Amino acid sequence: MASLAEIRAKLKEQESRNSGENRGGGDNSIYPFWNLKEGSESTLRFLPDGDSNNTFFWVERAMIKLPFAGIKGQTDSKQVVVNVPCMEMYGEACPILAEVRGWFKDPSLEDMGRKYWKKRSYIFQGFVPEDGLKETESPENPIRRHIIGPQLFQLIKGALLDPEMDDMPTDTVNGVDFKIIKTSKGGYADYSTSKWSRRSRPLDDKETAALNKHGLFNLKDFLPKKPTDEEVKIIKEMFEASVDGEAYDLDRWGQYYKPAGMSQATGDPNKPAPAPRVAAPAPQAASEEELPWEDNAPQAAPAPQQAAPVAPAANADGASRAQDILAMTRNRQK
Repeated sequence: MASLAEIRAKLKEQESRNSGENRGGGDNSIYPFWNLKEGSESTLRFLPDGDSNNTFFWVERAMIKLPFAGIKGQTDSKQVVVNVPCMEMYGEACPILAEVRGWFKDPSLEDMGRKYWKKRSYIFQGFVPEDGLKETESPENPIRRHIIGPQLFQLIKGALLDPEMDDMPTDTVNGVDFKIIKTSKGGYADYSTSKWSRRSRPLDDKETAALNKHGLFNLKDFLPKKPTDEEVKIIKEMFEASVDGEAYDLDRWGQYYKPAGMSQATGDPNKPAPAPRVAAPAPQAASEEELPWEDNAPQAAPAPQQAAPVAPAANADGASRAQDILAMTRNRQK
């Protein structure tokens, strides 16, 4: 297990590196704190990663949302969104971000760039000593997974960098709990008043027994599967079709990545079949994928002295055509 000093050193190394570059299953093992009512709170106790090679007690997940103008062949279908993994999550170049980064050099394309920028979240694990959700059913294993967005993550990281924190917050004896407090700001959930406990708390007998019985998860096991070379090509193809305002093509992409809610067997390119209809999802509480996570996208560069090509006008849906945007940015690169 990494020491607090090692964590601080690696966090500072990452911040230094990034300063010059803007860069599960069907059970209820994920604790959905985002369903807390406004003004309520829950207490979490984070635990170390089961992977001793991980310096931190979390792993970062980076996903990109690709919106499509419905399903191809379905005249009455509404917009669907496909989530694809960003290759930077695996330490490799991402073809989407390689394209989108150039858009931030032009303020007229900044909004489009943010739309396709990676959405970060962080996977933790730990107990829920105080459940503000008042769950009626909880999993046999009380070690839950926690999907933390950038706002909460900055609070967690900030405390780790504070020299007044003497012990690892995940320590079984001298660790501290983290209290998630939900309020609202500007119509969105706000967690800025969340905080670490001021007092350390040893794990109680029940938590210790659960830890001995179930052990720790290897958090990287809950990251999306790394795309193959073929899947990376498909992701790039889907991205360009999405920006172009096309509909999602089930026959071309269904065997690789599907919109949320589509569970039918699909996508055999040798045996094209009519696209099945996607039933409208039943109303439900917001999932962690739907929360307004911060994008952490780079800022637009100052407007150049030289006049830039005029951005294409948006259509009725407010989306620009990909052939215009992609051609514009690629011509600039040349």
